[in-house]
Amino acid sequence: LTGPREEIVYVPCIYRNTGRKKPDFLATVDVNPKSLYYSQVIHRLPMPNVGDELHHSGWNVCSSCFGDTTKMRNRLILPSLISSRIYVVDTGTNPRAPRLYKVINPEDVFWKCDLGYPHTSHCLGSGEIMISTLGDPAGYGKGGFILLDAETFEIKGNWEKGDKTPPMGYDFWYQPRHNVLISTEWGVPKCLGYGFDPNDLKKGRYGRRLNVWDWTTHTYIQAIDVGEDAAPLEIRFLHNPDAAEGYVGCTISSAIHHFYKTEQGDWAAEKVIQVPSKKVEGWLLPEMPGFITDILISMDDRFLYFSNWLHGDIRQYDISNTRKPQLVGQVFVGGSICKGGPVTVHGDEELQSQPEPFVIKGKKVPGGPQMIQLSLDGKRLYFTTSLYSAWDKEFYPDLVREGSVMLQLDVDTERGGLAVNENFLVDFGKEPEGPCLAHEIRYPGGDCTSDIWV
Repeated sequence: LTGPREEIVYVPCIYRNTGRKKPDFLATVDVNPKSLYYSQVIHRLPMPNVGDELHHSGWNVCSSCFGDTTKMRNRLILPSLISSRIYVVDTGTNPRAPRLYKVINPEDVFWKCDLGYPHTSHCLGSGEIMISTLGDPAGYGKGGFILLDAETFEIKGNWEKGDKTPPMGYDFWYQPRHNVLISTEWGVPKCLGYGFDPNDLKKGRYGRRLNVWDWTTHTYIQAIDVGEDAAPLEIRFLHNPDAAEGYVGCTISSAIHHFYKTEQGDWAAEKVIQVPSKKVEGWLLPEMPGFITDILISMDDRFLYFSNWLHGDIRQYDISNTRKPQLVGQVFVGGSICKGGPVTVHGDEELQSQPEPFVIKGKKVPGGPQMIQLSLDGKRLYFTTSLYSAWDKEFYPDLVREGSVMLQLDVDTERGGLAVNENFLVDFGKEPEGPCLAHEIRYPGGDCTSDIWV
């Protein structure tokens, strides 16, 4: 699949939990190597409120509306994970300097849908936008979906029907050719809202299921258990709309599960990758999981990528055989186990020694690799280092003090392999309003994690 090379990207930047009472903003970053402003923030759109926790974003229309010339990808949807506000940003009038178009108030989300803590936004072929949520307005877990009209951006109500709902929500992906939507579960919002408390483990406060929905009737039909406290986060079907399979990354259990449609017509999952925990001293727990926080599949469905936010590496797997992924690329870019840091590793199944601290352009990078985004041609992998402000503060206090970064890896798409682009560094520690936490990366023309073909 080919498209024009990305020239700018949009990145939500967060001030919540940094000690700076500033609104979150949407950054426009120049990623064109021929530009004078290469790897710089060229525009900032501050939100009108403080404490939103912008997180993920999505488009008003995408490939599911392909061929409809009346539709334009000109509005970016920005749900706020903590305030439950939803912002609509005009990226069409001036893509390099987006402006605020509409604000959907949290009360509307609460009253019209009995939901809160919105997370993932996907556009539908029906001319609607669908946003998954983590819980109800009071902060208890509840997996549901908000529907917006893609032209007026009014809330139409809930997508889900019937009286069965999953206990939690997070991300989702749909595949109409197989009449399915599958959603994931992070945790109970009022527990994870303040940070990661190991005491919440073994108490049913973190997710363990993939939740299967009937796409036509909007009803919840099946739960697939991937293990206690697994916290399955990002879910990706293969991009080929005929494919009835994909992968999900489980954060706390640090495993990748391959899910697929069975011969009986229901769905199942099998663990295909397990990142072993490291035995450590000087950390929160005696064993440190990899903490897989983001995954994606290349547009040609050849490679799977994921980030281990705590261990500090990004990995590339060949998925030509979807049931047996092969590791073909790995690079350490930060993390909690670097030499000279507070953590000593004394049991490691994978490494002979602790990795060196990661330095680029003279800057020692705080935090670990987190949100990832791949260029359409598969040759450039971008990533940022912030997970979620309350967890950043706990796991990487220096990240909150110094701000996060955005970096880029060069990808060998022939044999596999990852290498850091030493010329690319966006340092969000140097923002005019003070260091901030940069999160998800979006291309104006759509990308690996926003587009669903029907």
